[in-house]
Formats: sequence, structure tokens, C-alpha cells
Amino acid sequence: MIFEENFALMSQAREKQAREAYLKLLKSKGADGANLEKRKAFLLLLSKHLADKQMNGVDYRLAVEAVMDEVPAEDWHASLQVAREYFAFWSQDIKSIAAYSGAQKFDVSGDHWKPPNTTLKALTDGLDAEKFETSENWPIKAYVMALRHEGAEQPLVDARVKLAKIMLIRMRNAPEKSQKYYRIAVDLTLPLFRSKDSRRLFTIVVREFFHFWIGNPNAASMVLQDGTGNMLV
Repeated sequence: MIFEENFALMSQAREKQAREAYLKLLKSKGADGANLEKRKAFLLLLSKHLADKQMNGVDYRLAVEAVMDEVPAEDWHASLQVAREYFAFWSQDIKSIAAYSGAQKFDVSGDHWKPPNTTLKALTDGLDAEKFETSENWPIKAYVMALRHEGAEQPLVDARVKLAKIMLIRMRNAPEKSQKYYRIAVDLTLPLFRSKDSRRLFTIVVREFFHFWIGNPNAASMVLQDGTGNMLV
């Protein structure tokens, strides 16, 4: 009992130290008071799920998955971005913290483009009749070819193509074709899926599909290689 109490106290102290270090860095990078308070509120919520957790990526990811069910859908990107950044401080990754500290461009504004509000039903109901431009069709065809080359059976191909097409629709009014806006669209589409398994599958697919969408010549080598569905990567 005494050991458990001491461990809990040490965990709380570690959390507080990590949180204060993270927020201090953000303040030095120009984050205003409202931004800091919003991030702090999310971290306090996350800390409840991190209590007594071992300092590793698996436990951290599971804690983040659990806490996201308590976050409003419109705040998913901002919250996941905080979780991605905070991991270095929570895990005491000095090298990553130093990289954040030295970064010339560290986004603290919190103001981003967002894809239109919608539902998963609205996206999927008209998917078969949706007309895609040539620039949208070629990465889909390349993705299908890569999946088949890896031996994927048709039901798996169909399921993955459906999710990739949802991603194309979500990206249509993005300011530019970039990883930044792709990630925002992914983060704000994830809460449309009810189950954690569905979210993990969506994450896996859109991470694979990104390489085809962006035109990576090595895209085919990324297919069916990651089964974790880690939304923090």
C-alpha cells in the first residue's frame, strides 16, 4: 500500500513537472493565455488517464485514445496535436524537447482550416455515386494496385478504398495539398467513427493512402506494413 501511494505521488509530480515544462515552452513561443489555458485543460484531463501508467508509447497511446472520447469533435485536431507534442515532455525525451525548443516555426496559434462539418452517414451514403476528378482517381488506382500486389483480397481492398475516398472528399476544399492539412482532415474525421477499432483502421488506411495522394514514388512499399492505427504518429 505504501509503495502504491508513493508511486502515485511520484506520478503526479512527474505529470505536473512535464505539464509545466510544456506550457512554459509554448508561452516562450508566443502562445497567448487563452491558448495555454485550453491546452492545460486538455492535459489535466489526459493526466487522469495517465495516472499510474508506465512511461512508454503504448500506454500513452491507449490513454490518449481513452481521453479523446471526452473531447468535442471540433477540438480533436487541436487536442491530438497537444498529445503529440506533450509525449516528449511526459516521457522525458530530452532530444525531442530540445528539437521543439530550437524550432523556428512552432505552431501555437490554434487557428486552422477545417473540413466541413458532416456525419459518417452523409459521407458514405453517396459514396458510390460520387464523381472523382482524374487527379483524385489516379492515387486510388495506384493504391488498389499496390494492395492487390500484396495479396489483399477484394473485401479488404473495397473497405480500404472506401475510406480513402472519404479522405479525398474531406480534402477537397483544403487551402493546399500538404501533410499539414491532410493531418487536420484526418484528426477531424476520426470522431465520426464510433468505435476505436474503426478509428484505428481509418488511421491505418489514410496513413497508407497519403503516400499515393502526395505522389511518393515509394508509396507501394508502405502498404499493409503498419497494423497499430496509432493516431499520434
